[in-house]
Amino acid sequence: MTQLQSSNPVFADQLFDQKIHAQPAGGVATVQGVINKTGACAMLCAIAGAIAYAITGSNPGWSMGFMIASLIFSFVAFFAIWRNPASARWVAPVYSLLQGATIGSVTFFLEKILESKGITVAGGLALQAFVITMALMGTMLGLYKARILRGGQTFQMALTVATVGLMVVMLIGFVLSLFGVSLPFISIGSALEGGTPALIGLGINVLVLGLASLWLVVDFRVIDDAVQAGAPREAEWYLAFGLVVTLVWVYIEALKLAFRLAAMFGGKRD
Repeated sequence: MTQLQSSNPVFADQLFDQKIHAQPAGGVATVQGVINKTGACAMLCAIAGAIAYAITGSNPGWSMGFMIASLIFSFVAFFAIWRNPASARWVAPVYSLLQGATIGSVTFFLEKILESKGITVAGGLALQAFVITMALMGTMLGLYKARILRGGQTFQMALTVATVGLMVVMLIGFVLSLFGVSLPFISIGSALEGGTPALIGLGINVLVLGLASLWLVVDFRVIDDAVQAGAPREAEWYLAFGLVVTLVWVYIEALKLAFRLAAMFGGKRD
């Protein structure tokens, strides 16, 4: 049996070895099965995002509370699946709905900021972020299939170090924000300042987006390894869940990038 290797907490080795890999009484996992379930979760995420955007649009005062509540419950769903992968069949769709609600609320919040500055966004932030996400996913899949990027252990180790460093910086930024202090360049508000801070913030955003996108290569590798190892069919939901987690991260970074570009170079209403 192939030993799965991944630094992604969703795809941790011990979780696969102890909870996912079992005698496949109901058949084995397939790549197509994972694709179908990922598509279903993505569709639920999109539907929830559209509904959340409409609700917050009708009740702007709810945007922050709705965003925080959906984010908290999505974390609960995440750890529920992480602790018990078998629950992914039922919890992954719920997680997708909650993440969609979070994304919809965040999108409305960012668009209102641009609107207050009189800045227009061609097609809207959501569409731009979606296009960027799909383009990056297609690019990473192409690089993986062409064996240019294979998501091996060294690759994963480098990504893990970079991701941990990013998480530390974000944690510091969150703690400082509680005291009314924001890290220069990291805060998305730097895009509204213009000049050097905005450009540096844009560069950092691009780097983080690139980091998130590279994790897709790791996800593709883990899915391939799981299928080749004969993982049970129920693992498809768990594998799809892990891919959705990464896609949501990519989308959020793409959304921030679209916001920064609009704030810095977008046209203003007459």
